[in-house]
Formats: sequence, structure tokens, C-alpha cells
Amino acid sequence: MKIRRTLLALALVATLPLAAQAQTLKASDTHPAGYPTVVAVEMMGKKLEAATNGRIKIQMFPGAVLGQEKEVVEQTQLGAIQIARISLGVIGPVVPEVNVFNMPFVFRDIPHMRKVIDGAVGDELLAKVSASPAKLVALGWMDGGSRSLYTKKPVRSPADLKGQKIRMMGNPLFVDTMNAMGGNGIAMGYGEVFSALQTGVIDGAENNPPSMFTSNHYSAGAKYYTQTNHLIIPEILVMSKVSFDKLSAADQALVKKLGREAQLDQRVLWDKSVEEHSVKLKAAGVEFINIDNRPFFEATAPVRAKYGANYADLLKKIGAVN
Repeated sequence: MKIRRTLLALALVATLPLAAQAQTLKASDTHPAGYPTVVAVEMMGKKLEAATNGRIKIQMFPGAVLGQEKEVVEQTQLGAIQIARISLGVIGPVVPEVNVFNMPFVFRDIPHMRKVIDGAVGDELLAKVSASPAKLVALGWMDGGSRSLYTKKPVRSPADLKGQKIRMMGNPLFVDTMNAMGGNGIAMGYGEVFSALQTGVIDGAENNPPSMFTSNHYSAGAKYYTQTNHLIIPEILVMSKVSFDKLSAADQALVKKLGREAQLDQRVLWDKSVEEHSVKLKAAGVEFINIDNRPFFEATAPVRAKYGANYADLLKKIGAVN
């Protein structure tokens, strides 16, 4: 009788909807433990666990332990991973509208970017991702930082970039951006940058202060950080549609609500990280150069015209946000 009752209980649990079962959602991030996006999702997990009395938890796997972004997206689409923080590059082929955020100087500054992703344009693009064939539900945006130049020689104008080989992310848009800014854009893997700087294969690269510091690129000869802010590219937090659809309507609403809260939590963490790492870079001898970036903005107008032709309406909406 006891065995029969146990089997019956197990059978009943198996037939319960996921909403009624305790479950752990696997979350993936290629960034390391302690990184703002990782911590923000961990905070989201604690809120979710508290709100459901422990019924739903999030287990974070940082540092690409579940794979690089392309692999993670594929696993998320299948439901093997439930939540992932990913860059727009892996979403662009399915939802091309998000590529508008990849263009140089599409945002006037970081406050402008945040108003855009917090408002109607941000909501519109999240909805497009969720409605697309990508099999992903967009939960919110993450601040990917503002990318600026770091070089061996000081750069204050496009003329100063002449002849300088600058590493860019492997996308023709980004290479064209650097070429328009006056330099020679070189597509190169992130892991190759340190040795390329050391050996003189490149003269500089571009990224945000936390990345410049944690990658140790400042010790490879890049001692000048010119605040061009030419690329301000948000990242996105998504959930597997397969897994999302198994949740009750109430749990779905809760996950979406906490996803948007994670967007704001990560922002606070990010600003603190930028401030702390900027101080560390300056202490290590890096000179931060403030400039008028209008000459760079004007120089990249052909890039926006070339790559933004299909997003004219979106560009107008972004430009209209004050």
C-alpha cells in the first residue's frame, strides 16, 4: 500500500502544471561572476524566490560555462536554458530592427540611450523580439556601456587617428565606423587584443573602462582613453519561450515585472563599476581625454546613412526622445 501511495503521489506531481511545481530556472551569462549583468539576474532570482515562497528559483551560470552566446541562444530556444543575457549581435539576424542600436552615435549620450530603452522605442523592440520566430521572450534591456578609444598615442580629433590600426568587433558596420572616424579598423577576436597591442599589430582598441581594466589592455601600452562614446550598445535579457509558455499567467507577469526591475538594478551596478574601474585605470597611469565628439559624429554620418536606411522611422523616434 505504501509503495502504491508513493507511486500515485509521483504520478500526480508529474501531471501538475509547472506553475504548481517547485522549479529552478537556469540562467546563463558569458560575463564573469560579479559582473553587473550577472549580479542583476542573481538579484532577480532572489526576488522571484521570495515572491513565490521558494517555488521558483534562478540558478546563475556565469563565465560562459554553458557555452558562448551562439550556443546559449540555441539552448535557450530549445528550453534547455531558461534565461540568458545576450548581445544584440545574435538577435539581429532574426529581428533586424535591433541593429539600429549598433550604429555609431545613434544615441547622444548614455542618459539619452537609457530614456530610449526605458520608453516606447525600447518596449517596441522588446515586443518585436518576443513576437519573432526567435522563440525568445524579451524581459528587459541591460546596459552594455559606452565604448571609447584607448590608444598608445593621444587622440583628440579624427586627424589624430590617421594611420592608427584600431581593433573593432568583427562586424563590417563597426569596421566602417572606425574607418570613417579616421583610423584603420581591424576586425579581431577579443582574446587576441592584448598580444596584438604588445607586439604592435594594432595601435589601440575601443571598449568601456571595466573591460579595458579587466582585460589588462592598459598594461600592453594603451595609456590614453579618449572618450569618444562612439558606440553605446544595450544588451538584452531573454527567456526561453518554451519555458515561459509553461508558466501560469501570474508567474509570467511576475517574471516580466522582475525582468524590467533587473534592467534598473543592473544600471546602478554598472555605473558603480564604471566609476571604480575608471579610478583604477587612472591610478595605473591611463590618461582620460575629454573631447568634443562632434567631429567624430559628423565623420560617421555616411555610416549611419548606409546602415540605417532600413530603420529611418526608428531613427526618427530615437532622435525625438529628449
